[in-house]
Amino acid sequence: MAGQLIISPFTLGYYTYQCFQSTGWLGPVSIFGYFLLGTTVNRTLMGPIVAKLVQQEKLEGDFRFKHMQIRVNAEPAAFYRAGHVEHMRTDRRLQRLLQTQRELMSKELWLYIGINTFDYLGSILSYVVIAIPIFSGFYGDLNPTELSALVSKNAFVCIYLISCFSRLIDLSTTLSDVAGYTHRIGELQETLLDMSLKSQDSEDLDESKWDSDRAPGWPAEPADTAFILERVSICVPSSDKPLIKDLGLKISDGQSLLITGNTGTGKTSLLRMLGGLWASTRGSVQMLADFGPHGVLFLPQKPFFTDGTLREQVIYPLKEIYPDSGSTDDERILRFLELAGLPSLVTRTGGLDEQVDWNWYDVLSPGEMQRLSFARLFYLQPRFAVLDEATSALTEEVESELYRTCQQLGMTCISVGHRRSLEKFHSWVLRLHGEGRWELTRIKGE
Repeated sequence: MAGQLIISPFTLGYYTYQCFQSTGWLGPVSIFGYFLLGTTVNRTLMGPIVAKLVQQEKLEGDFRFKHMQIRVNAEPAAFYRAGHVEHMRTDRRLQRLLQTQRELMSKELWLYIGINTFDYLGSILSYVVIAIPIFSGFYGDLNPTELSALVSKNAFVCIYLISCFSRLIDLSTTLSDVAGYTHRIGELQETLLDMSLKSQDSEDLDESKWDSDRAPGWPAEPADTAFILERVSICVPSSDKPLIKDLGLKISDGQSLLITGNTGTGKTSLLRMLGGLWASTRGSVQMLADFGPHGVLFLPQKPFFTDGTLREQVIYPLKEIYPDSGSTDDERILRFLELAGLPSLVTRTGGLDEQVDWNWYDVLSPGEMQRLSFARLFYLQPRFAVLDEATSALTEEVESELYRTCQQLGMTCISVGHRRSLEKFHSWVLRLHGEGRWELTRIKGE
């Protein structure tokens, strides 16, 4: 393409002169006028294509990123029972992408029609340019042999000149693609520059009771017992190595449980089994409480955030199930964000319902992500909260504030953690020693 653009001016200049020698001023003027008309029409058709191509590239990138996000966060999403929600969100992105592609193909169709029409009519114009001086008698003194040679020469010059213009017009499709990609690259460079400037001026967020207010429309109160485990055994997947043997456990309302142990002893595996992601090798696991608000909610070890507004992050994954749940409780959401130590997050996002065009994992620090997960927990207010090292990136002081708020909201916590400071918020400690051994003790003072 670059070679054609460089050579074309010289080729056009030479054959314009030859055309003028053969046909007079009528030939070059007609061909140049035809080219200007074709250029105007193609520019009109090409303008919307560039904008639509930019939109398609952005939507395709968003769709691919969504797939990557789900693949990387498959387990946290499964803990939230968010498969249906993420399927709906991903499908919406796909439908927007397909609709944009259909609109792009429709616009490109008219561009192709214009290009082919220009090429077809150009060949007719070359004979018209030759015919006018012949029928006007300009070459009346030539015999048939000389006239035939002249027509052949003029036809070649005119057709080649029009062909040069046609090749330039044909480049409009490629130029529209290049323009769209260039625009996207320019946006990327601007975004990277903006991020570089913001990183220099970034500031740490300041660390910070409310009256209990149950959200309307949630399921009825569950039973007092959430889980019953009877002689449960867990092994490493694809291996016979035991993690836990013959565990008997009953987790009831008000009897918080702290699960501790060294790395690889089966703490997260036990939570996966409680959440139904893994099956026990032996024994039975009963989950008697419903999943969701006023039931059981899991906070996985890796915080999970979907695309969308700040409101959608706090009430996730319930907006798709209860569309009106977030329309009248702004005050509650703001109060929970304050309790989680994120009062300034609303300002950073521009409001609860402002669409943000960035990745939550890139913008928030590990501590902020865990705080936002707790804001979600406070909003949903489950009876039982299963927390897998949900405060590992926070200080003990902040950890105490968050657990104290959970107690005030009436939650019974099943926590995985290593800090002894967590014991004061739990009634029992389940210590996993590895190789199937475990020990369940009651915390003194309870």
